[in-house]
Amino acid sequence: MEILRHAHSGLRWFVLIALILAIINAVGKTNGSKPFTAKDKKYGLFALIFTHLQFVLGLILYFTSPKVVFAASAMKSNVLRFFLVEHILIMLVAVVLITIGYSKSKRAQTDGKKFKFILIFYLIGLILILAGIPWPFLNYGGSWF
Repeated sequence: MEILRHAHSGLRWFVLIALILAIINAVGKTNGSKPFTAKDKKYGLFALIFTHLQFVLGLILYFTSPKVVFAASAMKSNVLRFFLVEHILIMLVAVVLITIGYSKSKRAQTDGKKFKFILIFYLIGLILILAGIPWPFLNYGGSWF
């Protein structure tokens, strides 16, 4: 259990770095002046893979962690509610958006649109992920909202 928690915590940095790289790579290329190369596709693909892997580890933790309490009383505690509802919901939406962005990018007809889909969907996903991470300064349970 402890190994899984540390893996989930450590993999977050790979997710964040991969998303930031994919977003930075797409910035300025949305006008279609630069071709969408295999290298550009790999940036998006690695961000997608790391995000999905992180989500799978998170799902395993969701059903095995003592921080997730499936009881009505959990809604009264900021920490328990955060891990039961807020964290997983925010992350699920982020993963779905990143997946949609990658899929739309693959199907886009022009290079500019491919970069645009990566930029928009990955950026929104990154913002959601940053909002849903249990940062230490929020005492693992406070939220941004």
